[in-house]
Amino acid sequence: MMIRRAGPGDVAALRAIAAAAYEKYISRIGRAPAPMTADYARQVSDGQAWAAVQDGQVVGFAILIAQPGYLLLENVAVLPAAQGRGVGARLLALAEEHARGLGLGEVRLYTNEAMTENIAYYTRHGYAEIRRHEQDGFRRVFFRKPVP
Repeated sequence: MMIRRAGPGDVAALRAIAAAAYEKYISRIGRAPAPMTADYARQVSDGQAWAAVQDGQVVGFAILIAQPGYLLLENVAVLPAAQGRGVGARLLALAEEHARGLGLGEVRLYTNEAMTENIAYYTRHGYAEIRRHEQDGFRRVFFRKPVP
């Protein structure tokens, strides 16, 4: 697997991956999760999108946004057919490497409270829950992980 910055030709793949990865949560949340309506074209043009490519196909992506003192992992998604093969873990590692490279001391992320699988996944990967609250009409769980 190779991870590279996403380019304009990847926007449709990012949208398709987000739709496939987050579709199962619509019924739990009661509406489309935020990543299903994100502006991937803008995130690609802003240099925030990274694509995980396997056998010539984009199978996952991460949106990384530098903030004062930390890197925000705004979104990480993997095609359901590619889940369980380490793609998500590699994208989390990319976020940590990118934070270090920018001189930032931690990675922060959030997920929806209804996405219980994601909460457990991030905890297994060393992220600590720091708070829960409503943001943009969604009940979110916020995490952080120091990156020495």
